[in-house]
Amino acid sequence: MLASLAPLLVTNGVRLAGPRQTGVSPRESDFPMPSSPPQAITIATRESRLALWQAEHVKALLEAQGHRVNLLGMTTLGDQILDRTLSKVGGKGLFVKELELALEDGRADIAVHSLKDVPMELPPGFALACVMEREDPRDAWVSPVCADLQSLPPNAVVGTSSLRRMVLLRDALSQLGRTDVRIEPLRGNLDTRLRKLDDGQYHAIVLAAAGLKRLGLGERIRAIFEPEQSLPAAGQGALGIEVRADRHDLVDALRPLAHMGTWLRVAAERTVSRAMGGSCSMPLAAHADWQGEHLRLRAAWGDADSAGALVRAECQDAVADLGAAEALGARVAAALQAGGARVASGA
Repeated sequence: MLASLAPLLVTNGVRLAGPRQTGVSPRESDFPMPSSPPQAITIATRESRLALWQAEHVKALLEAQGHRVNLLGMTTLGDQILDRTLSKVGGKGLFVKELELALEDGRADIAVHSLKDVPMELPPGFALACVMEREDPRDAWVSPVCADLQSLPPNAVVGTSSLRRMVLLRDALSQLGRTDVRIEPLRGNLDTRLRKLDDGQYHAIVLAAAGLKRLGLGERIRAIFEPEQSLPAAGQGALGIEVRADRHDLVDALRPLAHMGTWLRVAAERTVSRAMGGSCSMPLAAHADWQGEHLRLRAAWGDADSAGALVRAECQDAVADLGAAEALGARVAAALQAGGARVASGA
């Protein structure tokens, strides 16, 4: 969907040009920001504490631009089904379907999402109109009893909701010779997961650092996994704003909130995921970072049913627009497949 949005952006006068300075990623000043007349905007949002923080954050930024904004809180199917993993009940689209229905019938104008929860292909008639500046994209180790992975007690239990984290943890534990540690599913919103940890159901859990920091819970983080240790998911730490594809007025209103350096990064990451099948039932990591004017993209794929080695791939190139970012993502996906990674069935 990022690719299909590019013509929409050009139609509205945005030129996705490269950075004017050498040695830096694209700056916001490199992209024209035409003013948008004030309008009334309703934000559809999940009702978890983190989702409401994200929606309130966008609300405040839009109100600073002169718009009148209110929230429409909703409970999604993904929030209701907590006894099964996402890969078994329909994937991450369960978190956005009800919000899209609100956009479709006019109850809401925009929907704010954690971008890692947004399916790689949006339904016809919808578009990703804005990607905001990224928070910390890394994974966080949270535990009241263990400082890090190495200090887990015998027969410890680690919780995660992510197949990506599961295979990365399994690989790290294998390197430590720890065959006794169990990795168990962990569902629920952020507060629910922390409560399960505090109740003693797990010795440690792995969460996105961004959510903890946004809610002022940074003190719960015992350690941060660097990307070399636990490569993040595509889009992790970034917020995306979805609209109906025909709402060009909203694209204009949202443009001052867009962060093009982040958008190009997640465009490359999401292209890897899309090319590999775009499914949460597939353990896949994809993370891009700026190396001067060059975008470096790293990816890792694992087999959820086998303890075999991870397949890794890395490429970097000069990237100045969405097309170049997506081309980089396609190269990395091809390299993963050449190394033995399998595309998800039905892709």
